[in-house]
Amino acid sequence: MSTTDVLVVRGKKLAAGAGALTMAVALGATLLAAAPAQATPKPQPPQPYQQSQGDLGGPYGTVNASRGISERMAPSTDAPTKGFFRNREAVVLDCKVRAQGIRGNDVWFRVHGRGWVSGKYVTNNGYVRYCKDAQRTTGRDSDGARRAG
Repeated sequence: MSTTDVLVVRGKKLAAGAGALTMAVALGATLLAAAPAQATPKPQPPQPYQQSQGDLGGPYGTVNASRGISERMAPSTDAPTKGFFRNREAVVLDCKVRAQGIRGNDVWFRVHGRGWVSGKYVTNNGYVRYCKDAQRTTGRDSDGARRAG
């Protein structure tokens, strides 16, 4: 075999190898580009319904105690329990007072139509007035108005 024949054979083999490599790269690029479009998105867990202040009819709070909290008849842990709120439960807050401190937090919220809960375990989502301010604006009589009447 002459040198020319050897070079021709090697050139054909090289061209065939280069063609196969080019095909493999083109096929890989096509599959890579198509893979994200074909991937099925991972299902997301359902998100809890987030109630807004308007949904609940006033300022509200969210219970942030992992075991829930007891509702009290008065703003103190000495007061009898009246009920219970679960963790992440939304409650409408009428007003707040400063009373017995719970782990550095002395705010207690009055739950609309219910009892009292410690501010330590409720995150308020909106402005909550102090109870004395709430009573003035709701038209309740003060001691002075009763004596004058």
